[in-house]
Amino acid sequence: MDIGLVLQTDPPGRAVVDLLVRAEELGFSHGWTFDSHVLWQEPYVIASQVLARTTRLMVGPMVTNPATRDWTVIASLHATLNEMHGNRTVCGIGRGDSAVRVQGRKPTSLAQVEGAIHAIRELAEGRSVDIEGTEIRIPWVPDGARLPVWMAGYGPRALELTGRCADGFILQLADPYLVEWTVKSVRAAAEAAGRDPESLTICVAAPAYVGADLTHARDQCRWFGGMVGNHVADLVARYGDHSGAVPAELTGYIKGRRGYDYSHHGKAGNPSTTFVPDEVVDRFCLLGPPSAQLERLAELRGLGVDQFAIYAMHDAKEATIEAYGRSVLPALP
Repeated sequence: MDIGLVLQTDPPGRAVVDLLVRAEELGFSHGWTFDSHVLWQEPYVIASQVLARTTRLMVGPMVTNPATRDWTVIASLHATLNEMHGNRTVCGIGRGDSAVRVQGRKPTSLAQVEGAIHAIRELAEGRSVDIEGTEIRIPWVPDGARLPVWMAGYGPRALELTGRCADGFILQLADPYLVEWTVKSVRAAAEAAGRDPESLTICVAAPAYVGADLTHARDQCRWFGGMVGNHVADLVARYGDHSGAVPAELTGYIKGRRGYDYSHHGKAGNPSTTFVPDEVVDRFCLLGPPSAQLERLAELRGLGVDQFAIYAMHDAKEATIEAYGRSVLPALP
C-alpha cells in the first residue's frame, strides 16, 4: 500500500515544500495539496517547487474542481509540470467544496465534472477534444505524456461516474464499512461500462494522528467530520435521510449540524464541528499508536485500497509524519 501526505498550502509556502520533501525521504509515495486559492496559497506554484526538489514523489491537488479553473488551464498546468518533471502529477478532481463555497457559489454538476475529466485527460496527454463546439489541442505536449485523473465523491451518482470515467477514486474518510460500500459501487460501475474494475486506483484520505492520548487526538481531528459533513448534507438534500440510496453510517451523524464557517475549514478546533461525535471521529480517522495505524491500514488494504493519504492538519503534524516514516511505512507489506 502506498502512503500519501495531504497538506493545506498555509504560508509560508516554503514550509509546505519542505514537509513534502521530507515525506519523500521517509518513503511517502504521493504529495497532495488542497486547491482552495482564497483560503490558502496557490497550490500549483508550490507543486512546481516540490517536484523540483524531489525525484519520485507524485504530486497533485486533493482536489481541484471544474469551476474555479478553466479545464484547459488545469490540463496545461499538469502538462507543463509533467513535461518538466516526467509524468509525476495526478489530477484529483471533485464537484468543489471550499474553493467555490467560500465565494458564495455552489459546487458544479456531475455532468460538468464528467466533461472536465475527459477534457483534462485528453488535452494533458496531447489529444484533441471538443469543448463547446471548438476543437482544441495543446500542440507542445510531448509523446508519452500521461495524466491519471482521480475523482472524489460519496453519493451513488458520483460513484457511478467515477467507475465509468475516472482513473482512480478518492474517498475522503477511512471507515471500513463505507470504504467497502463505495469501492464495490465504483468497481461495479466500471464493470458495467466495460472497463477493468481492478484498473482503478483506490485512494482513501483521512486524518492520521499517532499518539496514545485518544481524547486529545479526537479533538484534533474532529474538524474532519465537519468537512465531510458539507458533502453529506448535499447527499441528504438530494436523496433524503431514509431513502436507502446512501448508508445511514454516512448520513446519520449530521443531524446536529448547524451550518459551517469556512474561515476555520480544515483546522483543529473548528467551532462548526462540535456536532461530530467521538464515534464518527474514530471511524473516519486513524488514531492511536503505530500498531493501531497498521491494524486499520491492513483492513483497508484488504478492502482494495491502494493508497492511504494522511490529512496532516493538527498539532502533531510533523510528529505523525515522522512516526509513519519510522514505524508504519517499514512495517507495511
